[in-house]
Amino acid sequence: MKKFLLGMAALAAMASCNKAAENEYIVTGNIKGIADGKSVILEVQDDNGGLKPVDTVKMKDGKFTFTGSAKEPEIYLVSIESVNGKVPFILENGEIEMTIDKDSLSLAKVTGTYNNEELDNYKQKGIAVQKKMIKFQKDNNTKMMQANKTNDTVLMNSLKKEYSKFQEEFVKQSDAYVASHPKAYISILIIEGMFNQMAPDFNKITKMYNGLDESIKKTKHGKKVKENLDKINKPTAPVAEIKIGATAPDFTAPTPDGKKTSLKQNLGKVTIVDFWASWCKPCRAENPNMVALYKEFHAKGLNIVGVSLDDEASKWKEAIAKDGLTWTHVSNLKNFEDPIANTYGIQLIPSTYILDGSGKVIAKDLRGAELKAKVASLLK
Repeated sequence: MKKFLLGMAALAAMASCNKAAENEYIVTGNIKGIADGKSVILEVQDDNGGLKPVDTVKMKDGKFTFTGSAKEPEIYLVSIESVNGKVPFILENGEIEMTIDKDSLSLAKVTGTYNNEELDNYKQKGIAVQKKMIKFQKDNNTKMMQANKTNDTVLMNSLKKEYSKFQEEFVKQSDAYVASHPKAYISILIIEGMFNQMAPDFNKITKMYNGLDESIKKTKHGKKVKENLDKINKPTAPVAEIKIGATAPDFTAPTPDGKKTSLKQNLGKVTIVDFWASWCKPCRAENPNMVALYKEFHAKGLNIVGVSLDDEASKWKEAIAKDGLTWTHVSNLKNFEDPIANTYGIQLIPSTYILDGSGKVIAKDLRGAELKAKVASLLK
């Protein structure tokens, strides 16, 4: 009997070795076909958007294990030496199990904790919509090519309308998920992503945020969403609208190299005052069009003055270099409290003012093909 009890105690001790303590995580990965000794790296995104390693272990018998303590849930990634891709998951305290296919890390299954189970459920629903989108594209690719060839706008618009229904389905799916999962970490990530839409619905964002559990609001991303909402909802003094035909207010502000320049010093035959920021995804998506426009028309008299609503100089300068923005840039690094933005009544970005050679406003908030056509007509 004594030997039996000792045996049971030993089994219990062995089991406890694989059980996470109250404020501890144990991430166990299973992957076949990877040699012992290969490095497995745990990574997280840093403040500049890059990835930094936080832990490294070695493969043994087709397995790896990370242990530690997490203050709050956060998206982390696992990469494996000599294997393409990364496995995203939510690092949180608890026992997390990964089953990984070395030939397709995107098919990895992550289970064991509430937020990872929910992340997987959300992804599967999104994949189902994505499959329908891919099937629609495949089924209608020939029609779309023929419509483009014959300039059949009726058919093109019809196909685009049908395709947009899948995008609407994905949005409704995300909205429903947030409403029904107030304690899920993925909910705050969905809400945070809404700020990057071309025309964010701030009333909707506020309502969805208010419906979250306090534990999610207290996370880093929850605090960031609250901070953004506070800035947007902050009462501001009414600003006079700068109408078409009015003279654009002059301003002077620091350039990336620390010098100062004014709007008046940079007026061309046509000048675009472009309000943007490195953190604004719609702005960054529009930058390639602005670069192409500047290359085509700068020699004919087009100037651009970029006014950034950044609050960190390093991110502002990095975005200018990465996107190849070779025109004049200024910023007071005060986000939406920038005095230039306040003078021009900027509430959303990207926003643009198009000026003639004397500095008068001749158009506002044009983008893409519409902006190019306007500039071309002015520089004939």
